[in-house]
Amino acid sequence: MTAKFPGHKYSNAGAFVADYASAMAKALTSVRPEEIDRAAAVLKQAIRNDKLIFACGNGGSAAISNHLANDCTKGIGTDTTLRSRVVSLSATIELITAIANDIEYAEIFAHQLRNAARPGDVLITISSSGNSENIVRALKWARDNGMTTIAMSGFSGGRSAQMADINLHVEAANYGVVEDAHQSLMHILAQYVRMSELPSERVQALQF
Repeated sequence: MTAKFPGHKYSNAGAFVADYASAMAKALTSVRPEEIDRAAAVLKQAIRNDKLIFACGNGGSAAISNHLANDCTKGIGTDTTLRSRVVSLSATIELITAIANDIEYAEIFAHQLRNAARPGDVLITISSSGNSENIVRALKWARDNGMTTIAMSGFSGGRSAQMADINLHVEAANYGVVEDAHQSLMHILAQYVRMSELPSERVQALQF
């Protein structure tokens, strides 16, 4: 079982940041490299096949979902011929509040998928606990309707880790550490997919 962090009160921020950085490094390296490879391959294939890539999350994970749409749309396309179509289901505040108010909050992502997603599209969910009901329902709908699913999870992994085709699980028990690792995974995937399309000399010359 992952050790709790912090396990005690710190007397100063300098000491806390040192241990936080150590916890962060352990968390990021806990993600299985083969799962990251699979996720990168799925994203690249989806882009090449002109499929939509959807992302969603709550709270801080919603911000990562929105950031993912930015880095995968603009970042991957910079200096490459890849033209990704990425949609953050967490960015549609008008639609989210309408669904939450008129149907239920647990349906805010699955309802959007019912209207916009098609077989062969990809869903990336971001949830530290892996148990948020709206995330679980989105994964279930995606799985039942021919989408490939990638879950970013933390803590015990929750239901998301069991449901997704690819599980990018962060072994950490601190929300900040898990979210920071998820943010790093988003950057890793976007930068790797972009880099994989470039010749070595261009990689050396460009700013990432």
